[in-house]
Amino acid sequence: MKTLVAVPVYNEQAYVEGVLRRLHGHAEDVLVVDDASSDDSPQLLTDLQPELGFELIRHPVNHGYGRSLRDAFAFAMGRGYDWIITMDCDEQHEPAMIPRFVEVAAKGDLDIISGSRYLDIDEDSDSPPQDRRAINHRMTAEINERLGLTLTDSFCGFKAHRVSAMSQLTLSEDGYAFPMQLWVQAVAAGLRIGEIPVRLIYNDATRTFGGGLDDPSIREGHYRRVLHCELERCADRLPAQALTDVAAGCRCR
Repeated sequence: MKTLVAVPVYNEQAYVEGVLRRLHGHAEDVLVVDDASSDDSPQLLTDLQPELGFELIRHPVNHGYGRSLRDAFAFAMGRGYDWIITMDCDEQHEPAMIPRFVEVAAKGDLDIISGSRYLDIDEDSDSPPQDRRAINHRMTAEINERLGLTLTDSFCGFKAHRVSAMSQLTLSEDGYAFPMQLWVQAVAAGLRIGEIPVRLIYNDATRTFGGGLDDPSIREGHYRRVLHCELERCADRLPAQALTDVAAGCRCR
């Protein structure tokens, strides 16, 4: 089973070296996507690449988190990988969990294996910022109700994806609302989805989203619009309840 680990990076100078060094012991094939970082991350990546041997995609301008993931998926498809595991570069995802994702993927009964920070919370878990946990809870509940899923954490970026399954999707979302589009298209394509527990870690509750999304009400409204637009777009391949009371004005199909 040929597996790629992909790490989106944007202004992660405080974490990138530590994450990549720890990752080096758990993954043979690593791709870093630098989304036009403006801090010291690009130079650190240049310095680390000869030693650690990872592949590197550099965006000339900042495109967003979703675009970095889409580029990683395209890379995996082009290089013949069977699975791609995505993880963040802010030390909130533990490289030591990668063998567990590979173990579950090898069973062959799932197409997307999503990490959940809320599936098995232990006493060592951190507390997320209240607004982020609340938005995650509400959006996850709506996704489950509309799509017939049983997710506990719809926003966790620590995931394993079967590459052949991802090639069936037409993902276009560039920003942080990327998971909203992913879940809708995955259900529409009949992909098999499961979760495994990952540790809840928050090192920096002050991290920002940018583009006005630091306002929780604006952020949640944006997520919901992307979700509802994708529900409209995929309506003919979704459960009957998917479009009940979808917000007016999406006009995405």
